[in-house]
Amino acid sequence: MSKDGEQLPLHRITMGAHQETRMHRWHLSGLDHRQFEYLVEMDDSDLAARGIVRCVATQDHGFPCRISLVHARVGEELLLLPYTHLACTSPYRASGPVFIRCQAVRCVLPPGVVPPYVHRRQMSVRAYDAGAFMLSGQVCEGAEVAATLDQLFDDPHVHQVHLHNAGRGCFSCRAERCTTDVQPDATPPSVEINP
Repeated sequence: MSKDGEQLPLHRITMGAHQETRMHRWHLSGLDHRQFEYLVEMDDSDLAARGIVRCVATQDHGFPCRISLVHARVGEELLLLPYTHLACTSPYRASGPVFIRCQAVRCVLPPGVVPPYVHRRQMSVRAYDAGAFMLSGQVCEGAEVAATLDQLFDDPHVHQVHLHNAGRGCFSCRAERCTTDVQPDATPPSVEINP
C-alpha cells in the first residue's frame, strides 16, 4: 500500500497453467520533491511567469502526481508545470507538462510494482540507452506495462525507460534498472524544471 492509501498491486507473470513471480530488473520512481519545494511558496503571478499553474483537484482521478505516483484527492492543491524529464544533449531531449501535489514526497516503488493510475491508461513506453538515445518506443495498455518493462530490461543496453500517457503525451514516471543500493532520495541526473 502507498503512503496515500492506494493499493499497489504486485504483478505476476502467468506461465501456462500456473503463476510465477518474476524477479524484476526494474523499479519505477517519482520525481524528487526537493526540486519543487521553492515553487510551492511562490504566488500565482510568479508561477504564471514561469508557465506554471496552481490548481485544485476537482475529482479523485485525473490528477496523477509525478512525485508520489498517486492521484491527488478532491480539494488537494497541485502545480501543473513544464518539466524537462530527459535533460541531455541527445536529440531526444524532452519535456512536457506534469502535475505535482504540493505536499508530496518522492515515491520509489519496489521492483515490479506499477502504480494504479498507470493501470487505468494506455501508455507510451520509451526505452533509452546510457547516452539518452531511444532504443524502443511502443504503446501498450497500462495492465501490460510490467510485462513490457520486463521485456525491455532484458536488453542490457536499456538504461532507463520513460512512461508517458499515450493520449496526451504527458510524462508519467521513469523506470530504472534495479541495483542493490537503490537510493530513494537520489535525484535522477537527467531532470530539470523548464525555466
